[in-house]
Amino acid sequence: MASSSHGRDGAAAVESDTAAIGRDQLRQRVIEAAADLLVHEGRDAVTTRAVAVAAGVQPPAIYRLFGDKDGLLDAMAEYGFARFLEAKHVAPDPQHPVEDLRAGWDLAVEFGLANPALYTLMYSEPTKETSAAFKAGMKILMGRIRNLAVGGWLRVDEELAAMLIHATARGAVLTWLTLPKDRRNPALLTTLRESMIAAVTNQEPAVQDSGPAGAARALRAALPEQTTLSSAEQHLLTEWLDRLAADG
Repeated sequence: MASSSHGRDGAAAVESDTAAIGRDQLRQRVIEAAADLLVHEGRDAVTTRAVAVAAGVQPPAIYRLFGDKDGLLDAMAEYGFARFLEAKHVAPDPQHPVEDLRAGWDLAVEFGLANPALYTLMYSEPTKETSAAFKAGMKILMGRIRNLAVGGWLRVDEELAAMLIHATARGAVLTWLTLPKDRRNPALLTTLRESMIAAVTNQEPAVQDSGPAGAARALRAALPEQTTLSSAEQHLLTEWLDRLAADG
């Protein structure tokens, strides 16, 4: 009896897995059909009925899969972030972090210009930025920023750097897309990118030697110019920095 029970449980598990795979495939088919409508006919064309026809399903299936049209739009935005993520390339140890940042910014803007309808959906509503794919993309950006910080290239704190980089790339794309084609000047994109680079990075690395020792030496050298710390705090910090610098 136990063997028969295990057999039924195993069969039920296989059937459940098969159903889940089928549901995922159907969900992906509907999302791709909706994205195709968005690209070729605009956002107004993405109705439940039109998507159902394009995907070859009955309208109730869309409600079962996504809850409502807003759920479908959220899934489409997630699909867009996932496509952008596939296009990203991150060097594990870039030779020059500033050039790596510049290339990453260009890649983000190029994706937006190549996929205007999808990009507008992805970034027109802040709630879309809760998706797992968006967070994965931000993790890549934070990795680039960390490389800048470690090398002494970062002018501002990491969180502000992320906001500046993200805001300028998004602003560049959305502004470009709202302009008439005869007013789209490539200098707009170049100027925005270089303004971001100037705001976020140093022209020369503030830390000449990478690692904690180099950072400690750079901070120790700047301590006499600061007025925030009390003399006792500055003395204690200097002692800590001396130890870190010596360790290098």
